[in-house]
Amino acid sequence: MNTRVPMIGRMAAVGSLALLTACANVSPQGQNTAMGAGAGAALGAGLGVLIGDSSKAALIGAGIGSVVGGVVGYNWKGIKQDVEQSGASNLGVAVIEMPDGTLKVNIPSNVSFDTGKAILKPELLPVLDSVARALTQHPELRAKAIGYTDSTGSDAVNLPLSQRRAAAVTQHLANQGVAAGRLTTEGRGAANPVGDNGTVEGRALNRRVELFLYAVKQ
Repeated sequence: MNTRVPMIGRMAAVGSLALLTACANVSPQGQNTAMGAGAGAALGAGLGVLIGDSSKAALIGAGIGSVVGGVVGYNWKGIKQDVEQSGASNLGVAVIEMPDGTLKVNIPSNVSFDTGKAILKPELLPVLDSVARALTQHPELRAKAIGYTDSTGSDAVNLPLSQRRAAAVTQHLANQGVAAGRLTTEGRGAANPVGDNGTVEGRALNRRVELFLYAVKQ
């Protein structure tokens, strides 16, 4: 007998109950902060369980990891609109408000880097310039770039390449005047795939840089 589905159901129920309990015990003024600092992450994990697709769960749940001070809720409407209007949509760059309170700019490989390289393509620069403007205009924000590869090749190759690509993104932001102390990078190689590495299309989805904007509790 397959017990996986009932177990998943119980996990989802427990996660949902914990989330509702957390929100019920927080004042209206503090609910945005609670969502960003912890409840939002729980919601992301809950969604991943409910979706039941490991690739989608990774897309929702991987995120930026722990942040000192905790991520707080933020109104991303204006920034999201500005980044989208910079040409992001035409390039296939998705701008997504995440359940954990961050804003993710998902940069696909076809508009960011040539194969095996970590030099930014010129067509991506207007999008990154718009992100840099947002960071300059909103000094309370931080950014983290996370590089990923497909599963082709070894970790010895993929991890450094993913790190260099993430660093190329943050270096461009720094060149536009964003203080280096507000920028961090991480290379995760072939971890957290969002596509099937057994197909050309899936590998293309996995080769990406995820740029997260976030605010921390002051």
